[in-house]
Amino acid sequence: MDPLVSTAVYPGSFDPVTCGHVDIAERAARLFQRLIVAVAVNPQKVPTFTVEERMEFLRLACAHIPNVEVDCFQGLLVDYARQRGIRVVVKGLRVVSDFEMEMQMAHMNRLLEPTLETVFIMTATQYSFLSSSIVKEIAQLGGNIQGLVPDPIVDRVLRRLRPWP
Repeated sequence: MDPLVSTAVYPGSFDPVTCGHVDIAERAARLFQRLIVAVAVNPQKVPTFTVEERMEFLRLACAHIPNVEVDCFQGLLVDYARQRGIRVVVKGLRVVSDFEMEMQMAHMNRLLEPTLETVFIMTATQYSFLSSSIVKEIAQLGGNIQGLVPDPIVDRVLRRLRPWP
């Protein structure tokens, strides 16, 4: 199947990337010739991991997906999409509250850039509870994050978040 749109962007903070994020990237990569997974730099948030670390984590987590590119952007997503010639945004949905927020964002993006479409992909059931915030809390409290974040980054996440060795 040849996609009508060759490139899509999957934006997020990915602080850190979870197995749920990777699931969405894998599935979106089957729909488009190229998928750009883009770390959004939000000056209103104080991330746990630097942009460079998050991009490295994504490269490791998505290394098995040949048509995925990792990038970052600051400012409006619509400006980034316009600069890169992207017409489709991919967003993952876990729960109803995600839909409400993401629908609002999709409408605003569409208002700012009428040619930009948003495609929602429902998360796999086993990841419907998973968020970066939950992963960080589990790691900080000494819990096991194996299976919650991609294997190549488990140790690096734990080193940053565990207050003890």
